[in-house]
Amino acid sequence: MDLELYDTKSRRVLPILGKSISMYCCGPTVYRAAHVGNLRTFLLSDLIRRTLELNGAQVTLIQNITDVGHMAEDVGGEDKILTSSRAEKIDPLAIARKYEAGFHADLAALNIRPAEKYPRASDYIELMHEMIAQLIAQKNAYIGSDGCVYFDSKSFAGYGQISGNRLDALKPGHRYEYTDEGGKRFHADWALWKAAGERHELIWDSPWGPGFPGWHIECSAMSLHFLHNHVDVHVGGIDLRFPHHENERAQSNSITRAEAVDHWVHGEHLLFEGRKMSKSTGNVVLLRDVIARGFDPLSIRLTFLENRYRSQMDLTWDAISAAHSTLRRWRNLVSGNPQVNPQLNDEITQALNSDLDTPRVIQLLRVIEKNPELTVEEKVEAFLFADQVLGLDLSRQEMNRELPPELAEIMKLRAKARNEKNWKESDRLRGVLEAAGLIIKDSATEQDWEWR
Repeated sequence: MDLELYDTKSRRVLPILGKSISMYCCGPTVYRAAHVGNLRTFLLSDLIRRTLELNGAQVTLIQNITDVGHMAEDVGGEDKILTSSRAEKIDPLAIARKYEAGFHADLAALNIRPAEKYPRASDYIELMHEMIAQLIAQKNAYIGSDGCVYFDSKSFAGYGQISGNRLDALKPGHRYEYTDEGGKRFHADWALWKAAGERHELIWDSPWGPGFPGWHIECSAMSLHFLHNHVDVHVGGIDLRFPHHENERAQSNSITRAEAVDHWVHGEHLLFEGRKMSKSTGNVVLLRDVIARGFDPLSIRLTFLENRYRSQMDLTWDAISAAHSTLRRWRNLVSGNPQVNPQLNDEITQALNSDLDTPRVIQLLRVIEKNPELTVEEKVEAFLFADQVLGLDLSRQEMNRELPPELAEIMKLRAKARNEKNWKESDRLRGVLEAAGLIIKDSATEQDWEWR
């Protein structure tokens, strides 16, 4: 059985055919640490890749690094990297390298396998120039009166097939940089190359004068270059469906004169405690926040796996805590039987190939765990087979008795409260520790703990 995935463009679940698969996943804009919502998309790419490899396919994955900066919303306003540069008093490219390193650290902590290549946009400016020049020569692009180079959206007949947006229905708005006096011919056209204007950092020379690339051209240039003009599976968050992927498709198809991407796969939004994560509401959660609370970072991975990638998900601290406990229990089961090897499980395989039904896989594992008719070895065989895709590192032994400094300090404060017979404070701190994944064991004179 082949892996079947929902294709956003066709609105159908379609098989991924072939034994050599090219994948492209939109990477981060490296001006800040990625939050857990961003990481959910990167996990989706990893799950697709692992499932294809379980089916015997050879996968080549490319993921870009956007380090040239682009305007907020890809329109006028403040450049994100330059804003961070000024705030942290660090050179813009140093900012990019800092958060790029953090991105790779987060991927490693979530056991997301590295891509074959992570091309930086700043290294491929000339490649973008070549593509833009070709689009101009083909009449798919033009030089505006403001010195910017724009893609002529009306030159691409298939515009809107990913998102459902029609050119004739799109109205001028802030996303389109359009005024009657502007350089565009039509409000839905977008910039391929932006004139530097008053900007003096993160700019490059070009045939059209100093400036910097538009956001969308980066992905077209690097995906087509590294994957030889054809992408089997293109992955990104649902928020990229429009305008980014719509514009990218128009550019890429105009260059290749064919459908450049077979499957467009999008992961849904992530909420946290019922709200969209945003700086203004103060509920942005980073992976380091999860670790600081004493949770295994793979608890986040397990929590994500309990939800379909195409479903909006509401992440909570309670869910992370429960996943942490489950993870430790499963590791204790598996690591206690080191001589057992994974064995093919048809039900798990079918669930994975059915549009990545990871909640079904988790449900199957819970049933297997509790089945009294199965031997421990049979249970472990199934867990190890599933873990080739789930990536929960279930064979790792759970012997760590060290607490993160934050939790160790809370344990000390609770011991002090107990000594002073401040039972209300002791109970409050117990709640904090248990929420972080600990089981507190009290005797008359001492307190002890273990991970759930």
